[in-house]
Amino acid sequence: MEAIRLSGKAVGEPIRRVDGVAKVTGRAGYAGDVELPGTLFGRCMRSPHASARIVSIDVQRAKALPGVHAVLTGADVPDTRYGRMCKDIPLLAKGVTRFVGEKVAAVAADTLEIAEAALELIDVEYVELPAVLRPEDAMQPTAPIIHPESVEIQPGVATRSHGELNMYPPIPNVISQFRARHGDVARAFVTAHKIFEHHFAVPSVHQGYIEPHTCLVSIGADDLIDVWIANKGPHIARAHMADAIGVPEHLIRFNPVAIGGDFGGKGSLMDTLLCYELARAARRPVKMIMNSFEELTAGNPRHSASVTLRTGVDSDARLLAIEARVIFNAGAYAGFVPVPTLHGGYAELAGTYRVPNCAIQVLRVHTNTVPCGHMRAPGAPQVAFAVESHIDMIAHEMGLDPLEMRQRNAIIDGDLTPLGETRRHMRCRETIEAGARAFGWDKPKPPDIGHGISIYGHPPGNFGRSTVTLTVGADGRFTLMLGSPDTGTGFHTIAAQLVAEHFGVSVAEVHIVQGDTLSSGFEAGSSGQRLTTTIGQAIAAAADTMKQDLTALAAERLNCAPADVRLGEDGSFSAAGATIALGPLMAWSTARGKAPLSCQGENAPSQPTDRTSFVAHFAEVAVDRETGQVRLRRVVTAHDVGTIVNPITHQGQIEGGLIQAMGQALSERIVLKDGAVITAHLGDYKLPTIADIPELETVLMPGGSGAAPFSTTAIGEMSNVALPAAITNAVFDAVGVRLCELPVSAEKVLEGLSDGVGAV
Repeated sequence: MEAIRLSGKAVGEPIRRVDGVAKVTGRAGYAGDVELPGTLFGRCMRSPHASARIVSIDVQRAKALPGVHAVLTGADVPDTRYGRMCKDIPLLAKGVTRFVGEKVAAVAADTLEIAEAALELIDVEYVELPAVLRPEDAMQPTAPIIHPESVEIQPGVATRSHGELNMYPPIPNVISQFRARHGDVARAFVTAHKIFEHHFAVPSVHQGYIEPHTCLVSIGADDLIDVWIANKGPHIARAHMADAIGVPEHLIRFNPVAIGGDFGGKGSLMDTLLCYELARAARRPVKMIMNSFEELTAGNPRHSASVTLRTGVDSDARLLAIEARVIFNAGAYAGFVPVPTLHGGYAELAGTYRVPNCAIQVLRVHTNTVPCGHMRAPGAPQVAFAVESHIDMIAHEMGLDPLEMRQRNAIIDGDLTPLGETRRHMRCRETIEAGARAFGWDKPKPPDIGHGISIYGHPPGNFGRSTVTLTVGADGRFTLMLGSPDTGTGFHTIAAQLVAEHFGVSVAEVHIVQGDTLSSGFEAGSSGQRLTTTIGQAIAAAADTMKQDLTALAAERLNCAPADVRLGEDGSFSAAGATIALGPLMAWSTARGKAPLSCQGENAPSQPTDRTSFVAHFAEVAVDRETGQVRLRRVVTAHDVGTIVNPITHQGQIEGGLIQAMGQALSERIVLKDGAVITAHLGDYKLPTIADIPELETVLMPGGSGAAPFSTTAIGEMSNVALPAAITNAVFDAVGVRLCELPVSAEKVLEGLSDGVGAV
């Protein structure tokens, strides 16, 4: 692998992470590490029923327990309903509970042990109500309505996208209905040589971060509310909190902490508002930390999905039309998602293929199950599994090699996307072919060894506001203050490299500071693989201003006009044969009261980029016909990339995503029984470990260009999406068993083998 090298000292270099030493030595401070004098510990009592009416709650014994400072029920907290877009989540259940694990009461006590003991003393009487657990059942006319009340939507949140979007349409329990159409689908099906229809199911999975949701709230004597929270977007979280509790934003300060993994799951307030109410009632700081049981039973995991695809092809197996119906199970509340529908549910549907006619319907539906939220590439893994399995099934029925099927239908420049959009630099076919060469697709293989392929394409995120403050001090060193935490991706290292590249200095001369929400400029946070693009644009804007200011100082020092000054690759300033380095220039300026220098930079995203990046996955599996056991032996991925800022973090994003995808494909699944999660600890919920990881090979195809400075493109949500389909396609290639539901299991393979060739 070779990164594109520039003339500077930073971009393209395998720089050690700027937060690496602090993390491996245990010095990094997470929200759970923050200690304040007098801090109490908050815990929640949760509903044992999927749907129930609360008849009574008796908290007197809990209040009387020594060491307990506050006990709250729904009657003690405001009727506030909060959410990232749909404001439908109560602080505590009021009157009814809607899923197993919903918060019914809360306690703040001197220790966790006392808080847990107090919960045992709370008596709740319930009357169970009919529950609806499947989206298909929830949409029936006779289904119980989970949210009969009207739901407010956050102001300023876009409720429209490509196509037609209806929020809370007249379909029972449906949150959003998105429909898009391009071309003449009906006519295309009439003229099709063959029509194929298949159904796929993808269960819910958890983000699997090491650090659970954590928050600490302290209310000062000056009414300033200090918050420490594991949240990827502190500025947006602060705005939601201010709206929910009716306090101006300037009276709330979200303080910077390290984030122990996000993968999309840490964008909500989770327990923060309840933590605030406990702190207000107890008049003491309160800390709440979810445990792994609570994360798995009451967090905000990925949506499960049901996908039906109907496709027409001509006699040459070229795609003529695709009709799709995607149903996402949102669970009991919609408030953990910041948008009307899951972007991956429609934007990624067949986006790697030339599909002249397309009709899509995407539904998000309430059920009495765990509320779902965002997870890395929201909606895309579910839909990509369906699409890439479907394409393989069509290839088999048409007697065509799966690789050839994709090469024949791959989107190229000049083609419209299935939604009718125009994109440029479409290197889909080239990416497929590069991966196939490295994998050795055409090489013979032994019996019961299977090869599978899948592809995916997605544009880098170019949305949301980013603001940075760049300062150069008296010693010539740079400080970049930003408002985004590093969620574990290494982004703060990338930011340091971008600053260093702009000025021709080493990364050691750049200090990254994450400011709190009162000191740093607004930042939308990490989502949709946007940060390198959007903060990169903000850094470039700040660098341009800073260079002008430095040039003016250099001109004064060198006694020349600013237009005569040249910035060297080593960060020095030259004019008329004279040169001055940045350090001496800043020392000279400081002595005259003209330094340090500071300026802000902001991005200005308008339209999404028309550049799409592609990835092709190739998987090799071995299947034991006697046990049904599937072993993943080898994975090759080819990536269409732009400039690589840091080869180490770039490869880390690729391999981390692949391992998450392996978990979704082979072992991970949130299992429900009567609405309750029964995979409730990490002994039952199987995350991949190093022993499960096969040989990984990465093929990089530099040369792409993006909207970010230095022509960087995104990688964060590329490797975790389509691999499950490559694995199940390989299982079919090995033993002829088609798996239409994840995850792969020995039982499913044995069932398919015993039934003969068929889908299971």
